Amino acid sequence: MRIGILGLGRIGAFHAETLASLDAVDSLVVADPFADAARSAAERFGAEIADSPEAVLAAGVDGVVVAAATDAHPSLILAAVEAGVPVFCEKPVARTMAEGVEVLKAIAGRDVPVQIGFNRRFDAAFVAARAAVRRGELGQLHTVRSTTLDPAPPPAAYIAASGGIFRDCSVHDFDVIRWVTGREVSEVYAVGGNRGADFIRDAGDADTTGAILTLDDGTIAVVSNSRHNARGYDVRMEIHGFADSIAVGLEDKLPLRSVEPGATFPAGTPHDFFMDRFATAYRTELTAFTEVVAGARPSPCTVEDALEAGWIAEACTLSLREHRPVTVAEVRRG
Repeated sequence: MRIGILGLGRIGAFHAETLASLDAVDSLVVADPFADAARSAAERFGAEIADSPEAVLAAGVDGVVVAAATDAHPSLILAAVEAGVPVFCEKPVARTMAEGVEVLKAIAGRDVPVQIGFNRRFDAAFVAARAAVRRGELGQLHTVRSTTLDPAPPPAAYIAASGGIFRDCSVHDFDVIRWVTGREVSEVYAVGGNRGADFIRDAGDADTTGAILTLDDGTIAVVSNSRHNARGYDVRMEIHGFADSIAVGLEDKLPLRSVEPGATFPAGTPHDFFMDRFATAYRTELTAFTEVVAGARPSPCTVEDALEAGWIAEACTLSLREHRPVTVAEVRRG
């Protein structure tokens, strides 16, 4: 098949490399406002260059991957759907929930699939955790813990435009909690602080946060996030039930140092970047998109899925600002 790529920054170039290596993909058509980025992709992957998103969609592509700046996501998703081209778009759907809701309304009833990029749904350990929960191996759940710790903050310009740590970082935890447990979040209570980079504080954001989520069946989920984890990129999940407990991320590249006498775990070189930790998951995710394009499966992460995680992020943002519990229903009402 022939796949278009809109946006060739860090993640767009990474997706181009992955797509070029997939057996299902015969050719790539790329576009980026920066001509050098498009030329680089053309040279590395034998891609064709188009001078605009419209030109990509008119170039006979079977599907399109959107890796452009967040502000462009709504218009590019809608342009692809209008052209009848299946689309994969990195999260978020839009900069604001109001814009995201408008995208959802605009594509309602259309038979063009849209897949939003939440890569943890394609990580082998998270997939196994979900299967164990769905098979009832853990019994009734009572506690979930989800962690995302970055080794260092993104650049100041990124932080200023990110929408905040809950919308940018924690949203991955929120999505995978919903996906693994099969439950919805009813209420949140969030805290946060700034112990590191001044530019994060200056942007009105927190660099370290914690959130307690109450799921609709009473299960408690604890989410921990930070922009400062010098030992590496730490993504883990624990799921505790009345019959068993399981964990994602307890492997030799876990960026923790044990001080137990005689302990040798973890023994590997710690993960230092999200592309390292989730390289295989990204490949599986884009392979899934080629199956969506081929009509072999429905979208494994819809716009509606992405918005549900977004509402949790909105509730946490409000909770942190006002120092109180917030229900997801409250932020939905606006």
